[in-house]
Amino acid sequence: MPGRLCLFGEHTDWAGHYRTMNADIPVGAAIVTGIEQGIYAEVEKSSLFEVQSTAEQMKSEWKDFSCHMDEQELKRIAKSGSFFCYCAGVASYMLEWYKVGGVRIRITDMTLPIKSGLSSSAAICVLVARAFNLIYKLNLNTMGEMNIAYLGELRTQSRCGRLDQACAFGVKPSLMTFDGDEVEVQTLNVKKTLYWVFADLCGSKNTIKILADLNKAYPFPSNEKERQEHDAFGLKNQEIIGKAVKYMAEGKVELLGKLMTETEEIFDRQVAPMCPDELKSPKLKAILDDENIHALTYGGKGVGSHGDGSVQFLAKNQDCQLLLLDYLKSLGMPSYTLTIQPVHTVRRAIIPVAGFGTRLYPATRTMKKDFFPIPCPDGMVRPVILILLEELVHSGIEEICLVLGSKEERQLYTDFFERPLPEEHLAKLNVEAQEYENHIHDIGKRLRYVYQNEKRGFGHAVYQAVQFAHGEPVLLMLGDTLYRSTTNKPCALQLIESFERYNKLTVGLYPVSLSTVSHFGVMSGVWEDKDCKYLNVSTLKEKPTSSYAEEFLGVRDNNGNKEYCSVFGQYILTPEVFDQLSADIKQADEEGDKKREIELTSALEAVRQRTGMMGVRLKGERYDMGNHGALIETVTRFSRS
Repeated sequence: MPGRLCLFGEHTDWAGHYRTMNADIPVGAAIVTGIEQGIYAEVEKSSLFEVQSTAEQMKSEWKDFSCHMDEQELKRIAKSGSFFCYCAGVASYMLEWYKVGGVRIRITDMTLPIKSGLSSSAAICVLVARAFNLIYKLNLNTMGEMNIAYLGELRTQSRCGRLDQACAFGVKPSLMTFDGDEVEVQTLNVKKTLYWVFADLCGSKNTIKILADLNKAYPFPSNEKERQEHDAFGLKNQEIIGKAVKYMAEGKVELLGKLMTETEEIFDRQVAPMCPDELKSPKLKAILDDENIHALTYGGKGVGSHGDGSVQFLAKNQDCQLLLLDYLKSLGMPSYTLTIQPVHTVRRAIIPVAGFGTRLYPATRTMKKDFFPIPCPDGMVRPVILILLEELVHSGIEEICLVLGSKEERQLYTDFFERPLPEEHLAKLNVEAQEYENHIHDIGKRLRYVYQNEKRGFGHAVYQAVQFAHGEPVLLMLGDTLYRSTTNKPCALQLIESFERYNKLTVGLYPVSLSTVSHFGVMSGVWEDKDCKYLNVSTLKEKPTSSYAEEFLGVRDNNGNKEYCSVFGQYILTPEVFDQLSADIKQADEEGDKKREIELTSALEAVRQRTGMMGVRLKGERYDMGNHGALIETVTRFSRS
């Protein structure tokens, strides 16, 4: 569980909450990201509530904690202010509302600094909530875990804000809005790499007093100082957030840095007078005015409640980031880097086309099924593989790996995508078709080839592209299924953008009737959003019976109706999937079973159990052409506009 860093919009979470009492208060907004430092833990069921540690960083000061799952005892510990009060606060809420048993949480690594404005308390609260959710299969989505972590922390002496628990969403920038009791979270687009550095000022501040003094201005301002605070956390903050979102999306890094400096100036001018003793911030001001730092950065500002807690800077580039890190450490300040990568990080795709096409015999004796002709709405007749490749190109994919059954097959693809047409043939085409020839050759330049010489299952075929993946997330598309978006974004692009929202193994999903579930892989889980688009997958079952699906795999829509979500045929595979496939192949080889089929579904399920999986309802249709009946339907339906 990572810590979190608020880039812009501190204090607006609790300020926006006051809209429940004063509707004239503007909606709060903040840009928050998880950081690269965090808490790592293993969890298991227990009769007690236990928190242990084997982390090297904590050996000198750590004492293992345990208590009975007793509501009153947990609430007492939560109020005690002890080291484990946050854990107990969340556990007491879980026991009271979900009647759970105990858990054992074993912290294996701790890289997150404590009491530095990076929400270490929120991180442990979300970690505890997620532990109970996983162990007792409560089917809470990420927002549900966030809410329980927040309510659990409120049972302590802490008065946290709603943005602290944003660490639940992982290491990516998110826009959070706070309208009374309503919290919305939206992943932001980032065009250029952002090189952040943040540091502990090793100063002192009283966060409780800062929050108490600032809250005096709410819900209704009674003097000019309080009106200035409302303006800073209200309309001015909304203007700043709007600019920050725009600058991130457009890659205007220098303007983003200047905006940080401008934000700090507004805070000093309009907020600090409400708590002058704590917000004079001499250490923060000195470091922000340091000319050595100005040469390396575009701007900087305080962190959290501000004061002399922590500082953050936007470095000009990676070299400046590392120089700044060293400089701050030389001043005796524990310092850390945060590098936010651009979105649209999925640049490669894989299409396995190694199968013989047994169900379409005897046509497949002379023609591979991915070369079957498909009439298209624009009047052209394209082979299946070209339709798939065009979707990938329109989705921003730069390199595409075709998994072939043998090296001999490669000639079919090089002939189609690389060999020019004879002049007499080209001359018979109209101008539009001649230009389209160049388009086909451009696609050919993106193609790479690997070979599945042993037929050991679909997962084995996918694994042949492990070197091509380069340890990055890759898009996998089936070679015998066509897709058509019902929006202006291709289905593959929708999936890529969804992956960037959650940064974990992602699978497209498609609703099917109960009578047809036995033909597909079927997912169930919990919806992460009100629109029932993002499914936090808790179960993935290959070709279940209808009776099993009806009992265990149904997912409720907004109307309470049960529906069944099959695999759409497009996936974003993370490096962990290839690691699992490698382990599966190695195990089969060591057991002397080289005929065992290596299945992708079992590898996906293993990764899901360790790191999670998201299912995404794509706006589009899929068209299977793997058998006689499906081929007839596809040719009929796909040709329609």
